[in-house]
Amino acid sequence: MINNLMQSIGFAPLLPLWLLALLGIGGLILCAWSLYNGARGALLRLAALASLLFWLAGPQHLRESWHSLPQTALMLVDQSPSMSIGQRAAIARQAADALAHMQVEGLNIRTVTVRQNGHDGTRLFEALDQAAADIPPDQLAGAMMVTDGQVADIPASLPDRLRPHTTAGEQTPLPLHVLLTAKGEETDRKLQILEAPPYAIAGQPAHLRVLAEDSGPGTHTGTPAELTLRVNGEEPVVIPVVTGTPQDISIPVARPGQMLISLSVSPLSGEISQLNNQNITHIMGIRDRLRVLLISGTPNQGERVWRRLLKADPAVDLIHFTILRPPEKDDGTPLSDLALIAFPVKELFQDKINQFDLIILDGFENRSILPHSYLENIANFVRRGGGLLLTAGPEFVGPGSLQETPVGDVLPAHVPPETGMVERQFRPRLTAQGRQHPVTAALSGAPDANVPDSTTTVAGAWGPWYRALKPDSTHGEVLMSGPDAAPLLVLDRVDQGRVALLLSDQIWLWSRGEGGGGPQAELLRRISHWLMKEPELEEEQLAASITDNVLTVTRHSISTEATLPGVTITAPSGTQTSLRLHAAPQDGSQTATMPANEAGIWQVTDGTHTAYAAPVQSDIREMTDLRATATKLAPIVQQSGGGVFWLGTPGHLAIPTIRMAESSTLHGANWLAFPQRGAHIVTGKSAEPLLPTWSMLLVSLAFLFAGWWREGRN
Repeated sequence: MINNLMQSIGFAPLLPLWLLALLGIGGLILCAWSLYNGARGALLRLAALASLLFWLAGPQHLRESWHSLPQTALMLVDQSPSMSIGQRAAIARQAADALAHMQVEGLNIRTVTVRQNGHDGTRLFEALDQAAADIPPDQLAGAMMVTDGQVADIPASLPDRLRPHTTAGEQTPLPLHVLLTAKGEETDRKLQILEAPPYAIAGQPAHLRVLAEDSGPGTHTGTPAELTLRVNGEEPVVIPVVTGTPQDISIPVARPGQMLISLSVSPLSGEISQLNNQNITHIMGIRDRLRVLLISGTPNQGERVWRRLLKADPAVDLIHFTILRPPEKDDGTPLSDLALIAFPVKELFQDKINQFDLIILDGFENRSILPHSYLENIANFVRRGGGLLLTAGPEFVGPGSLQETPVGDVLPAHVPPETGMVERQFRPRLTAQGRQHPVTAALSGAPDANVPDSTTTVAGAWGPWYRALKPDSTHGEVLMSGPDAAPLLVLDRVDQGRVALLLSDQIWLWSRGEGGGGPQAELLRRISHWLMKEPELEEEQLAASITDNVLTVTRHSISTEATLPGVTITAPSGTQTSLRLHAAPQDGSQTATMPANEAGIWQVTDGTHTAYAAPVQSDIREMTDLRATATKLAPIVQQSGGGVFWLGTPGHLAIPTIRMAESSTLHGANWLAFPQRGAHIVTGKSAEPLLPTWSMLLVSLAFLFAGWWREGRN
């Protein structure tokens, strides 16, 4: 604390102010009247009255003692992610430590470290406002920022905390000094993805728009560069681009599922970092419209279930035919006289069969409806990658059974005609394989194995069915069982396609709530989507993700092998690492983690399946521009009267000294200053008469005698 003494003049009137004013006005009137009448000595008598009134006003000599208060300068130290580039963080720490230990009389330095703030970039001015809130306004001297200049919340004008304050009787702003963690302005090239669709239709190209941009001294637009594009683990594609000009890129979407697209631009000579020369985007490939052909052999209760399910999905184009008049009922009536639409056999099963994604045969009995060649077309449709779902009832063991046609070659089960039909109550159950398969694993209300089939209603269990087929041979995956634990739902792969066989035609009972009902809509939806190769329903899945620089690998398998092979991980740099997964028997999954600090696409493979992952930037705005630059902060610094300083390198730091300002100039080549605010606290006050009473009386009497003497000169 510094002791100070301030002196001033004050008044303590001996009479009320109104009386003093009245006496003064009366004196002026008498003086004016005397002057009007030519009386000598009027002005001397007025002087005598004025001296008397001055004495009655009680003039005092005031003395005030006070202690000056120290001022506080804020020092905000940037430790955001962009400060990890090069030696910026080390420079900032060394400079902040040196500045904090400088001894300046009457000045305290308060250090505030500013770290990452969500996804909004570096917010130093927000930190300045919060830190200054605890400092009395008349004790805030200004602020310093130790940063790389990449600040996201720079205001258009001085913030309230730094706006003009009264200093030494003048309105002056408080200074903001910026100390930059580099030797000078830096250059950088960045790659931005301007437009990228989150979804794209499989079989059509996805369109991206990217921009390579140079910034810093000596850079200009129109510089040739190379853009390298890699989709998942495919071979890279190099595309010529020019900086400063948006570039449109088309990427083919071959199949449904997630695509990781890595983009990188060739480096700029002398740029500070290549971290923002690359970027990654995710595009999910989806089907445009799922084309489904539903053929019902005869009108039945299940038709409505199928139509309700498929019509409820806006992504499904459904073509549905029900055979009402089989060939054996032909009575020779001309087609022109029939109200029924002729079944377009050739158009559906020869001309346009390959345009469908899924064929559903519901209770279909051939009965010479389809010739042998068309049945072969259905089988070939499956082998070439199509999906076939067949729900079987009594017609499946009759004379027109599809299992005795070329379609039977792709079906996953065979039912003996003589003993294959079982008609009694039973409850569908999940097999051990079905409890792990994605198609059926998460179905709600699956009955426990101990629930007897004869039980009519069981809380939380699936309702009963009353008819099923009992096959004598199966191949593929049995997910549900029926009476006597016989296979009920069988899935199988045939070459490039898939087949599902439901060995009962009574799933419609669940939609009616029979015995509590069951998840018929969800089950049929999952079967249909599995047949159309939705990635989420694959029984063998390998997935990878990166969060907080940790790679997590998850494999889901229904394999019965005791041990499954580990995975091989390929980093973006090409380094390969073997990783063993740890099993979780409850859901058939295996997981493992490892550090993943490299930017780019990581590849994970178990020899059969491959997955890809890429880290998500924690603060995209922070890493957009990596230069150390004064261009962003210079305007606000100039408004405040502060200075900009380049700190140099760790071994050769150019740290300015701090002083209290002696003039309006607040910075020089190697120094910065803060103004004297004059903040203080009063410790005492005293008052003494300005003049002794006797001296004031002598003055008044002197003026009176002088006036009397002047009048006596007549």
